[in-house]
Amino acid sequence: MWLNYAVIGLAVLALLGVVLEEVIHVNKAKITLFLGALAWILLFAFNSGDPEHQEAVIHGLESNIAEIAGLWLFLLAAMTFVAYLNKKGMIENLIYLFLPKRVSERKLLFLTGLFCFVFSSLADNITATLVSVTLILSLRMDTAKTLRFAALVVFSVNSGGVALITGDVTTLMIFLQHKVDILDLLLLSIPSFVAVMFMATMLSFGLSGDVIVQQHRTDVRGVDMAIAGVFLATILGTIVLNVVYQIPPVLTFLFGLATMFLVARFFNDDIENDPILEYIRVIEFETLLFFLGILLLVGVLKEVHVLESLLAMYSQVAPLVANYLMGLLSACIDNVPLTAALLKSGITMSKAEWMGLTYAVGVGGSLLVIGSAAGIVAMSKVRGLTFGSYAKYVPALLGAYSVGYAGVYMLAHYAM
Repeated sequence: MWLNYAVIGLAVLALLGVVLEEVIHVNKAKITLFLGALAWILLFAFNSGDPEHQEAVIHGLESNIAEIAGLWLFLLAAMTFVAYLNKKGMIENLIYLFLPKRVSERKLLFLTGLFCFVFSSLADNITATLVSVTLILSLRMDTAKTLRFAALVVFSVNSGGVALITGDVTTLMIFLQHKVDILDLLLLSIPSFVAVMFMATMLSFGLSGDVIVQQHRTDVRGVDMAIAGVFLATILGTIVLNVVYQIPPVLTFLFGLATMFLVARFFNDDIENDPILEYIRVIEFETLLFFLGILLLVGVLKEVHVLESLLAMYSQVAPLVANYLMGLLSACIDNVPLTAALLKSGITMSKAEWMGLTYAVGVGGSLLVIGSAAGIVAMSKVRGLTFGSYAKYVPALLGAYSVGYAGVYMLAHYAM
């Protein structure tokens, strides 16, 4: 029994470390990785005298590591593509291609929501937020308007990410556990986009000025266009090959990554001063290590049967309500450990209800600025964006979240 309390204590410490990262100045990846590894060591030590239980622990760890490896390799491939295209200015050029030199603030708000929604489906949330926030800051609007745009960026990035496995880690986690199919996830893009436009409409009241966009274009080379084509082909290939042949997405993305390396070699671009393999080094390894630590901790919680307590909420209220509440909870608790805990707790739901949970945990974190990676990144880059200044948008955020969740429920109910 003491082992259960010890593991729960380590999990609570990890959660506090994530929430209080800006206060204690210790990176959350370091804390969660340390505590996750320590929890498994304690589990092995406690069961060392019981061969049967120790064998179960070994099997549990191997299963846990296999799940983490699949997630890691997929994210590694996807993030390397985005890191390359961002470094070469392809993403910035794409923004300026569709953005006029002079635009009204209201129209710009809707264009920002649209761009964040689409781009975050293809790239990870951190990259999508960084690119979007950089664009907003370059417009040099006053603080009040900048904060309004930043709130929309956070919500739009999280909303766009739920519809594709390349866009949000929690979506990828739920997909890898075979709770939803890729085509099911694509349906989520409809209510998610409606929610983003609802949010943009709420924030557009009071905007009446114009903005001058200072465009900075980068020369595009043939090799950059080719690699961008490989990236888009990889995303489309992932969807088609999984639907038709059930090929795991991680395999398709690793093939795409290898193709990217060979394309660079074919164009003689893999040179000593800019080797293509170096782009693996510039991805957000802190994020990957954070996921590793969190998933190790959740794996231990499953082994000691602590996660079964999560079933209590789903036995008290309908999954429709419980999933909505889980979305609100994800604004306070990082959605990665929350989703991992729910997946390992043994909850049984229909595919439509799993779609609702996918939307809830992916978008619910937008309600608080500390509730998602997008919010944390925006807060670190936008002067004046604090917990308090962001909180004044909670009514609009809650309304948009509720509209999106209701849309998911109705779409899943009638389409499935």
